[in-house]
Amino acid sequence: MPNTDETIRFSVSLPKPLLEDLDRRLVNKGYASRSELVRDMIRERIVEETWERGDTEVAGVLTIVYDHHQRELTQHILDIQHRQYVHIVAATHVHMDHHNCLETIIIRGMPSDIERLSLEIGGLRGVRFAKLTRASRIEN
Repeated sequence: MPNTDETIRFSVSLPKPLLEDLDRRLVNKGYASRSELVRDMIRERIVEETWERGDTEVAGVLTIVYDHHQRELTQHILDIQHRQYVHIVAATHVHMDHHNCLETIIIRGMPSDIERLSLEIGGLRGVRFAKLTRASRIEN
């Protein structure tokens, strides 16, 4: 059985401007090496492709900011979360100021179901910001 932790070295040829752009990203994002940056870029693409395929359970974090004075908004958000097509793993609620609440909702389910939940909540009147961060299992 092969060792899955084995690191294989390979070389990549890049045009100079592309390599310079890669190195700028490396510095701007605080990476220790080109290899770390490239590994993260590959993992990010794997997550995107997993979501695009839509055939396996994934996870996501929906971050929302909303006006908690908006009539019945909190109840609508909760009603959407209690539907059976996704599993809400956890939710964190923070009062930002007198009018605004920040909530993070960790969700597990099929990509299309999570996307639908995200759009439903994000489209509610009084939701001022909604962003879905996608995640999936990555083997290495």
